[in-house]
Formats: sequence, structure tokens, C-alpha cells
Amino acid sequence: MAANTKQQKYDAEQIQVLEGLEPVRKRPGMYIGSTGEKGLHHLVYEIVDNSIDEALAGFCNNINVTIQKDDSIVVEDDGRGMPVDMHPKLKISALEVIHTVLHAGGKFGGGGYKVSGGLHGVGASVVNALSTKMEVEIKRNGKIYYQEYSKGKAVTRLTEKGTSKKTGSRTAFWPDPDIFEEIDFDFATLEYRLREMAFLNKGVSITLKDEREGLKRKEVFFYEGGIKEFVKYQNQSKEPIHPEVIYFEAKAKDKTGKGDMEVEVAMQYTDRYNEVILSYANNINTTDGGFHLIGYKTALTRAFNDYARKNKFLKENDQPLTGEDVREGLTSIISVKLTSPQFEGQTKAKLGNSEMRGFVETATNENLTAFLQENPNQAKIIIAKCLQAARAREAARKAREITRKNSILDGLALPGKLADCSEKDPAFSEIFLVEGDSAGGSAKQGRDRKRQAVLPLRGKILNVEKARLEKILNSDEIKNMITAFGCSIGQEFDVQKLRYHKIIIMTDADVDGAHIRTLLLTFFYRYMTPLIEGGYVYAAQPPLFRIKKGKDTYYTYSEREQMKVLASLTDKPGKVDIQRYKGLGEMDFQQLWETTMDYKKRTLIQITLEDTAAADAIFTTLMGDKVPPRKKFIEDNAKYVQNLDI
Repeated sequence: MAANTKQQKYDAEQIQVLEGLEPVRKRPGMYIGSTGEKGLHHLVYEIVDNSIDEALAGFCNNINVTIQKDDSIVVEDDGRGMPVDMHPKLKISALEVIHTVLHAGGKFGGGGYKVSGGLHGVGASVVNALSTKMEVEIKRNGKIYYQEYSKGKAVTRLTEKGTSKKTGSRTAFWPDPDIFEEIDFDFATLEYRLREMAFLNKGVSITLKDEREGLKRKEVFFYEGGIKEFVKYQNQSKEPIHPEVIYFEAKAKDKTGKGDMEVEVAMQYTDRYNEVILSYANNINTTDGGFHLIGYKTALTRAFNDYARKNKFLKENDQPLTGEDVREGLTSIISVKLTSPQFEGQTKAKLGNSEMRGFVETATNENLTAFLQENPNQAKIIIAKCLQAARAREAARKAREITRKNSILDGLALPGKLADCSEKDPAFSEIFLVEGDSAGGSAKQGRDRKRQAVLPLRGKILNVEKARLEKILNSDEIKNMITAFGCSIGQEFDVQKLRYHKIIIMTDADVDGAHIRTLLLTFFYRYMTPLIEGGYVYAAQPPLFRIKKGKDTYYTYSEREQMKVLASLTDKPGKVDIQRYKGLGEMDFQQLWETTMDYKKRTLIQITLEDTAAADAIFTTLMGDKVPPRKKFIEDNAKYVQNLDI
């Protein structure tokens, strides 16, 4: 090995210089996150964001997105149309610069845009680089201009192809199958993102159309109420405790005196115990927060404490309400717009403009205090909810202390039902959460004892969507999981202490199994969110069929796979014996190992969290109290269910 290393040259010849858009094709993940489903849909968002920027500038009212029959995408708007005049430095049209030069755009301070989400100037050029074909049509100056691109380069010159009294841009692109794992756009994924954009930009109409065979559909998103309607949408499966959505907006100049700062806040309390605060900066979802969110949360806690003290809801010696108390059951959208946003990292997940903290804090404190004073009845209901949350927090703290003391006194470091693995490195360890004692017994027998732990779960765990923390901590099945994982729960959760880097849910492929899986995922999402965010949670996929013919045995995991195997066996002599597995308990330990637990043969589905708002809406709908939203969800999605034994 050392000899080979010495022979490798490392001089100027080994230094590669990637020209034009070659870096994008070489490392697409750096620009769009991945080459999987997420990255594929990101292409659409990049083009739509350019149209949204036109809307923010006040020049665009309608955006149309179409999934065409051949899985290409068309995005059309009625904005000013991208510029087509000659670029003074590069001596090619501005349109070609936008689509073929990285980090080129009208959002770097040239005065084209006051407020913009597309800040890096990589959007259109990256989409071009990752597409086999791209067609751009511009209506501007009374003319229609056209240019075609492929894999980052222009393949035609800019040409005039007619006249038009309208203005706007139309982009069609065909994602490159050599780059992406699969070219299959999901209507629901695009639908959620575009609906979100319509909420954040009141008065802008966004249409999504699917023209693929068997999938034809059309949705129009238009919200005059903006983020107020966004809050109502998020709360449609919840019960608000006060009728009115609290809304306010404020404007100011930044510290330079040249740039603008705007904040919009909409908020409403519900009867739930979880908070949902979605923050945006220039329409970008800042999932990691930033200074605007810090300012908002600080003001929220201060305003409610001040009001509670002044109006004797809190006595002199009472402890103040914590941030956790005042945010229990809160659904809130905070959207800021600013001229020169400073995002931390390429993903734009965190806003780093420090001046936004003071601006948002002052605006929130003033407006929220005014609302509470002007609406004493609604204020009383909200304060009562906060005080109830404070009492519950104290009860949960005592319950946690008792749990800790008991575990120390009893000497039970781990639950008795847990069959632990001998491996101490979490990176190589995994735990199976198995439905029922019967399947749990088979899993314990068939497992790899070095690396695989098994925790059987008896019956259906508590629905945490409808329970407070102190009740959750009294559930034996949940306590067993908390103890086994080793990283606590809720605010005290520490992913560094996680004992297994694969948590595998193993349930039957029937309705009850699906319900148990959803209950577990609800618990993880609400109280152990980093488990899902970190990609530690998986769902095992046991086989649906066993096929025996002669001495050969085959396991299949879907109807399609079943048909393929049966077709391949038609020429072989002997009788075909087919067994349909109703549940895990029908398999002996050897079969369970071969099909579901063996590292080389098993199929695991990783549970990911793509969108916080969408996840909250789904869990609330499925596990909440309201029946009509759940019924509608089931009716809308029943056609997508596969391989479920009912």
C-alpha cells in the first residue's frame, strides 16, 4: 500500500479546473441537496422562486406550473420577462448569462430587486446544468424571444419568434436521467410547496397542473389573507381556543438606512400541547431559525408575563411563565422580508442578520401587548392555557424525577423486556421495536446478538397527540423505549446519548400494524424529533408471500414481485405452494432472520422529515380528535396504498 502511495503523482497536472457549469454536473448535491427525489423537486422550486421574486417586486400576479406527459416541467409567469439585451461585460445576451453562468443574477445589489429569495444566482443556471434540454421563452418589449439550452450550455442563439403585447417568462426543462436516480415528480410534494408560497405571498395566484396519463389534476392556490389563512390551514384539524387569528405587520429601515425590513406575524392558540412555529425570510423556510425567531420568542414570553402580572393572573411570588409555557398549543407563522439577508450556510436554513432580533422583538411586544389589552376575553383564555401548561410542566418534572429515582433504586438500567445487544458502539447497534410478544420471541431467537437488540411492544402505545407529558411518562411501553434509547425526551433529549443508530419499527403488514407504526412515529416526531431529523428511524419491510416449488423457496415483498417470480417458475416441474403472511408471528425465527433482519437481504425504509409544516399537518390530521379531516385524508390517499392486508 505504501509503495503505491509513493508512485502517485501530485503536481500541477493533477489540479483540475472545472469550467462553466461543469462543477454543478460533477457535484450536483452541493447545489440542490441530493440527486434523489428531494433534489429533483428542488429544480422546480429554483425556477418558481425566480417568478416569486418578480411577484415580490410587484410585477407578477400569476404563476403556472405544469408537469407534462413526458415528466418535463413548465413554469410560466406574467412578470416583466427576463432581460434579453446584451450584457456589457460578457458580450452575450443577459438571458444567456442567467442560464449559463454560475453566480449571475439580478439579486446581488444591482437594483433589480429590493427583496429576493434567490440570492446566490445559481437557480436557472443549475437547472440548465442538470437538464438534458431547457427551453426559455420571453415576452418583453412587444416581442417573443426564444433560446434553447442543454446540460449547462446554449445550443441555439437568442432568436425572435413573434410579437406579443404581454410580458413574462416561460421555462420548460427535462431533468437529466444520468444525474437523477429517478425522474418521477410527485404532485403532492409540489402541491405543498406551492401552496406555502401562495400563503406567503398574498394576492399571487399559483396554478399546479398534472398532464400525465392517469394522474390528470389541477389545483389553484390563491389567498388574499396570506399567512392568516396559513395559520387557519395548519389548524384545520385542531380546535382553536380563541376565534380570531392574531395578526400584525411592521416596517423599518435597516442599520444602513438604505435597506427595508418587514415582518408579518399570524398566530392562534389551539387545545393541543405542541407548538408549531414556522419562520420564513424572503419566502425561504428558515428551519433552523435565526435572529428573527429569537426576537419573536423573547417578545412572546415577555408580553404574556407582563400582562399576567399587571392583571393579577400571576401573583407576586409566583414563578414567571417560561417560553415553553407560552408556546404550548401555539400555531404561528413569522415571515420577514429584508433587502440584504445573511443566511448561515448554503441551505439558507438560518437567518444571521442580528438587527432583525431587535426589530422583530419590538414589533411583536408592542402589537401583542395592544391585542391583549384590547381583547381581554381572548387574553384571559390564552393566559389560562399558559398557566395550565406551567402546572403540567411542573408535574412532568416531578414525574421525571420519580422515574429517575426509581430506576436508580431498583437497579434497572434497562427494561426487563429488552433483549440487548453486546455491541457498545451505537454506530454498529440497532434496536427492533416489534409488535407483540410472539413476534418479539421469534426476533430474539433469530437476531444477531452482537449487533441487534429487540424490544417487544405489547398492544398499541399511547396516542401522544392527545396527551400531556406527565401522562406519557406513566405509560410503561413509552418508558421502556425512553430507557432503552438512553437519550431522554422532549426538551432534555440528547441525541449524543443514543444507544442505537438504527431504530427499526417492525410491525405486521395490516391495518393494526400500520396504526402502531403511526403511533410510534407520532411519539418520535413530537418528543424525539432529532431521531427522525438525523435519519435514525426505519421501518422494516417483512415479506408478503412465500413461494415454494420443489426444494426452492422464494420470498416476495409486493404483488408485482410475486407475479415476476411466478412467471419465472412456469417452466420448472412441480407444484407451486404459496403462503400469504398475515403477520410476523406466522414466521419462525429462521424465516424472520432470512427475510426481515439479515443485513444482506432485508429491505429497510428510512423515515425522513422533509417539511416540518407538512409533517405537523399530517400527524394532527391522523391522530387528532377531528374526524372529517381524517376521513378526507384517507379518501384522498387510499389509491396510493400498496400491499396492505385488510
